[in-house]
Amino acid sequence: MSITVYGIPNCDTVKKARVWLDKQGIAYTFHDYKKQGADPARIARWIAAAGLDKVVNKAGTTFRKLDDAQKATLAGDDAPAVLAENTSVIKRPIVEHRGGLLVGFKEAEWANALA
Repeated sequence: MSITVYGIPNCDTVKKARVWLDKQGIAYTFHDYKKQGADPARIARWIAAAGLDKVVNKAGTTFRKLDDAQKATLAGDDAPAVLAENTSVIKRPIVEHRGGLLVGFKEAEWANALA
């Protein structure tokens, strides 16, 4: 199974997810937002599949630092562009796999989808 994990390497949740994948012997490609950027078209597909509320990390400090105009834009069609410019506002990790999309790391959900 070919999967891609999107995230930021120093994120604790991403670290836990990658350790879990390694322990399960599941091969994956890691896409580092900080080094490789984020594609607005891909983000738009994530939003279409999982919903904006699931893709946006509103609990983080980066979201709280966005100005009111950027937060308002997140509610509209330009949300993927804002998220691509502010990758720390994207929920982490996001995993694309043959069966669909996983957002965030929940071990039971991942085991059901990937193992």
